[in-house]
Amino acid sequence: MEWFKVTVIDNKTVVFDPLRKEYVALTPEEQVRQKMLHYLVETRKVPAGLIAVEYSIKVNNLPKRADIVVFNNLGEPQMIVECKAETVPITEKVLDQAIRYYSGLKVKYLTLTNGKSMFCYKIENGKLAVLTEFPIL
Repeated sequence: MEWFKVTVIDNKTVVFDPLRKEYVALTPEEQVRQKMLHYLVETRKVPAGLIAVEYSIKVNNLPKRADIVVFNNLGEPQMIVECKAETVPITEKVLDQAIRYYSGLKVKYLTLTNGKSMFCYKIENGKLAVLTEFPIL
């Protein structure tokens, strides 16, 4: 898969997302999302077909979009990844956002990243446990 193909279209810097198969605006958050997608596919060997980008979910009947959702081979959601720009610290507020997304899409894992830091959590019996390493999906 070809990653980080950046160009300028209509005076806007864009990057080609190989999963969405389209150019998207290269925002600071998108940079982190692309790095995370690269990590999932190239390093963790998650099949690209099991990853959804900007996945639509309903939270309290409101439409929301999870940055990245990873599914298992049965099509069941396993992980929500919330990406923030490198300048945005990963705080309790970011975790709260991911937990709200969890309420609309029951997964086993939450991952939060700003490209510099990554925090992984496992959810079991409604309880959140901090993981010391990225889970095996």
